[in-house]
Amino acid sequence: MDTLPVTAGLQDIITRWQSWLLHNKHASRHTLVSYGNDMSHFFSFLSQHLGGRVDTKQLASLEARDFRAWLAHRHGDFEASSTARALSTIKSFFRYLEKQDTVTNAAIFHIRGPKIKKSLPKALAEEQAAQAMEHIGTQHEDAWVNKRDLALLVLIYGCGLRIGEALSLRYKDIPQGDVISIIGKGNKQRQVPVLPVIKDAIADYVSHCPYPFTPDVPLFLGSRGKALDPAIFQRELRKLRQSLGLPETTTPHAFRHSFATHLLAGGGDLRSIQELLGHASLSTTQRYTHVDKTRLLAAYKNAHPRA
Repeated sequence: MDTLPVTAGLQDIITRWQSWLLHNKHASRHTLVSYGNDMSHFFSFLSQHLGGRVDTKQLASLEARDFRAWLAHRHGDFEASSTARALSTIKSFFRYLEKQDTVTNAAIFHIRGPKIKKSLPKALAEEQAAQAMEHIGTQHEDAWVNKRDLALLVLIYGCGLRIGEALSLRYKDIPQGDVISIIGKGNKQRQVPVLPVIKDAIADYVSHCPYPFTPDVPLFLGSRGKALDPAIFQRELRKLRQSLGLPETTTPHAFRHSFATHLLAGGGDLRSIQELLGHASLSTTQRYTHVDKTRLLAAYKNAHPRA
């Protein structure tokens, strides 16, 4: 997590909370990265909203309208599921503050998150995914940033990763063989095959990155050499979507959906796809059968002379 716009005292509390999550709650690296991103967005908003570095007194005085303003600020840039998780993260932090007798604020616990529609995964057509791969590395004036964005997108689409899983990778996690080890939800580890094109894209990015790598440095870095903020990559995808006329659902997660949908369309079996995606339940993976049936029905209506 980058340095937050908070006072030294509050930063110490946040550091202790993160340590508590790691050692007492046994949170995974992926979870800690996600929580860190949520906290970074929350405090960046508060520093602008309140005008300056945030301290514990300000946290205690926040009202429901302040939290709603933060949620409104996220709207349009993040999916509802991401915002719901972010709100859960902030509530978890305030519960910790209350248990530590540091800050008490009941307002946050009365805030409801956005409603999450249980919709089918929205995958891109294979041609659209190929088009995105072709153009993602042309948007930035810095060549190494273009190579980074290409490597990240190829990794997400080629391995079916969640963006948090991809951004939690360290330099030492670069695959040396034909598989990459991923730590997913629930701290569960899985092995995912890596195509040569993915390894080549990562190697090309790393060789052009201006910042030095050591084993524990995040693999994907931002322009200042810190861990890449997912919001930056989401912004690049929005620019790509607008320039190419891709669907509004073209988010990092859409490429994970596309990975599964295209595998299924190519003859992949559900059990294998479940393992590759890291789904705990097969019923979650079975959603992709409905997506594939929808595409088949559309093709049938377009092609059959009696349709």
